[in-house]
This record gives sequence, structure tokens and C-alpha cells, in this order.
Amino acid sequence: MSELLKKIDARTKLAGTNKLEILLFSLGHDQRTGRKEVFGINVFKVREVMRTPEITSAPEMPSSVEGMVSLRGSLVPVIDLAKYAGIVTSNRPEIMIVTEYNGHTQGFLVEAVDTILRLDWSAMRVPPDMITNRMAGLVTAVTELENGALVMMMDVEKVLAETSVIDDGHSFINIEPVKEDRRIFFADDSAVARKQIERTLEAMNIRYTYAINGMRGWEDLQKMAQQAEAAGRKLSDDLHLVLTDVEMPEMDGYMLTKMIKSDPRFAGIPVLMHSSLSGSSNQKLGESVGVDSYVSKFEPQKLASKLRQMLKLEPSE
Repeated sequence: MSELLKKIDARTKLAGTNKLEILLFSLGHDQRTGRKEVFGINVFKVREVMRTPEITSAPEMPSSVEGMVSLRGSLVPVIDLAKYAGIVTSNRPEIMIVTEYNGHTQGFLVEAVDTILRLDWSAMRVPPDMITNRMAGLVTAVTELENGALVMMMDVEKVLAETSVIDDGHSFINIEPVKEDRRIFFADDSAVARKQIERTLEAMNIRYTYAINGMRGWEDLQKMAQQAEAAGRKLSDDLHLVLTDVEMPEMDGYMLTKMIKSDPRFAGIPVLMHSSLSGSSNQKLGESVGVDSYVSKFEPQKLASKLRQMLKLEPSE
């Protein structure tokens, strides 16, 4: 286990390479299907891997939330991923993956962890409808290993959103619409994140279009640039900001930013990175490829404030 953690600690310089490193884990054999699925999680989000400690149950929690554990003086919620995914196993999960998203720490119970793989985001594909339907939208990307095994990237943001006992409806109440006509483009592979972005932009009365990953985003942006050129206009007259996630199949947000910043047709269009990856190191990675600013996910008020700042917007009267 300690060697695995050393490998996790060593992963710090992948920005702009369109590569990622994932920790493989399994949730056990599903007694109903006989399958043993292999999942992956970005190592940037992993703080540590440990044997499952004693868990204290907590009242009025979603069924997949096992309770809380104390880690170095902090109470951390613990989520049983097999239970959340509807996988029925005979063994209790013995391993807990401690993760950090948006500055919040949580533990995920799994049957076992395997190894860390370095992959190219271009090898990660949008999941086919069959997998999306079978896993109820829980998978954001899939890839096939050399041995033929299929690895599925779990939509951890969806897990956290659906296991939270906090109603985020109030987060959008005080977001005011703006006077100016603005249009932004965003790319995000998480349906939960896309919905939150849409709700924020609609509350602000900002027009938008989006893509479900970086590659499709880049294709759409190129089409916009070509249309602007054909019309004899600057793209920045019609598109005022690009908002991008970091982790996306086929092309990640770092590479998308690098492509935008290296193309003069996108001059004057700022890039705002919108991610659940915590820590200043990840922000510095974004800055190294030209990201103009950074805002954490699932905080609509902060996103609205950052957009006002970058677009120089005023609330409508």
C-alpha cells in the first residue's frame, strides 16, 4: 500500500500532455450478473488508500453512505460505492480510497485497488449507450487495456451530488441576471456538472453552447472560428469566454486550453477552468498552459461571481 501511495505522490506534471494517471479499483463480483467491473479514478483526487477503519453510523443519511470516520481529527463521510452502484456482493469492502474534491474529503469503500496506469486521454472514449444505460449514467469514459479488460471512469461528481444531504436549490436564488448580451462555450463530461453550469448561466441570462468532452469542444470551437472568418468578424465579438473542465475523455481541459491559446483566431477569449480538482498545484498546472482563471465546481455563486469579473458584467436593474 505504501508503494502505491508513493506513486500517487509522484504524479504532478501531466498538464498539457493530454495524459492522465488513474488508480484502478474493483467493487467485487456482482452476484446478479457474475461480472467483476474495473473502475478508475484520477490519482490527482486521491489523498490516500487505507484499510477500512471503524465507521460510525450517522442518522438520516442516504443508504449508500455508511457513516463517518475520524481521520487526523476530521470527520469524513464514507460512501459504499458498490451499494451506490447497485452491485450486490458477498464480501464487505476492505479498502477505503480517501479523496478530495473541491476541498472536501470523503472516503470511498471498494473491494480492492490494483495499480496506477498512465494513459492518454485520447484512449478514453465516451461510453456507449449500452454502458451508460446499464450503469445509470455513472460512467463518464471507458478504455480497453492491453489484456482486453474494460476500465470505466466513474462520475464521482454524480456520486457526491446524489449522496449529499444538502439541497443546493438555494445556491441559485440570489444569482442576478445581467444587462449585457454575452455568450460562452463550456465543455464538461459530467451530466451533473453540466446541469449546474446551465442553471447558473440561465440565472445570469447568459447565452451558451456546450460539448460533452474536450475533443468535441475543440471541434465545435473550430467551426465557430471558421464561421467568424467567413463572415469577416473576430470570433471574440461573438464568443466571450470558454469554460472548461479538466478531466474529459478524448481531450482533457489542459490540452483544450493549450489548443485555444496557440490559435490566433481565439485571441481575446479568456479560458476559465472549472474543476473539482483541489489544491494550488492543479491551478498552477492550468496556468502553465494558459488558463486565465480558475473556479471550483458545485459553487454556483462563486462561478457567477467569477464570470461577472471576467466578462465585466453588471446586474440588470
